[in-house]
Amino acid sequence: MKRSNISNTYAPFLGRIYIPLALAAACCAGGIARAGIDIIESDDDDTQELRQTIVGVHERGDVQRGARVTGQARTVGMVYHGGPVMTGTVNVYVIWYGNWAGNTATTIIPAFLGSLGGSPYWNINTTYYNGSNVHLSNSLTFAGQATVGYPYGTALSDAAIQSVVGGVIGSGALPKDSNGIYFVLTSADVTASSGFCTQYCGWHAHGTIGGSDIKYSFVGNPDRCITSCSAQSVGPNGNAGADGMISIIAHEAEEAATDPDLNAWYDRQGAENADKCAWTFGTMSTAANGAKYNMTLAGQNYLVQRNWKNVGSGSCVMTYP
Repeated sequence: MKRSNISNTYAPFLGRIYIPLALAAACCAGGIARAGIDIIESDDDDTQELRQTIVGVHERGDVQRGARVTGQARTVGMVYHGGPVMTGTVNVYVIWYGNWAGNTATTIIPAFLGSLGGSPYWNINTTYYNGSNVHLSNSLTFAGQATVGYPYGTALSDAAIQSVVGGVIGSGALPKDSNGIYFVLTSADVTASSGFCTQYCGWHAHGTIGGSDIKYSFVGNPDRCITSCSAQSVGPNGNAGADGMISIIAHEAEEAATDPDLNAWYDRQGAENADKCAWTFGTMSTAANGAKYNMTLAGQNYLVQRNWKNVGSGSCVMTYP
């Protein structure tokens, strides 16, 4: 999640997961490496991970891949700032924007979301709680999807992305759900004009839609810029764009659940839980097609960024406990 230096009041500017200016994929022993990025040994497993940094308190949240740091971000604990978290069952909705005809993403991504709740990975979020000490539950459901075509063309402003969500809710294609997260997923011919592929890969935000506080997220298709928004050019499910989106979707979902209104859980440097572990993957295996993966749900393999376990001094993990 990023708080923009352009505006701190307009919700769609919030929540960006950043990328460096140039990336070139290269797998290395035990991990994913990028050209021009320093690699260090992880403290909690035998995998190599990318160095990264937090980009300033006014830009609270997501780290920029490839930036040089000392690793301090990984040692700073989370701080509760008093805002709400998403307790109970989190409902996830997908809005397919653009042309998804014949794309296996429409099967791969719902399968992932349908098996994420109840998993040891989503259980990491149960280490977060609200001011009444009510913890998040290990309960997430894939609650629905809608296809919208190109109502705002192929270059979406942040305001247009919120309008896509509002339009789907207003038409009744998806219910209005204040305990839901609405993901606007765009086909590869669609960009976001505020910086998809050049500045970020996805973000989460919230806004008032139909009189309710609605949480939503933009995740672009890495097929548009595979070396910028995917950790690898071959996905474990044979669709690099969809597999890359899954990692970003997981990142934004766990941030939206623990910091839905951008005033709950983040550290004193401004990083949300997934930010602290962004673009690190822990111990990985290799699929038959050569792709790396670190998670298996319902028989399917995925490569997903780690999340911050908010217990003790905290750490980046793939499972809890």
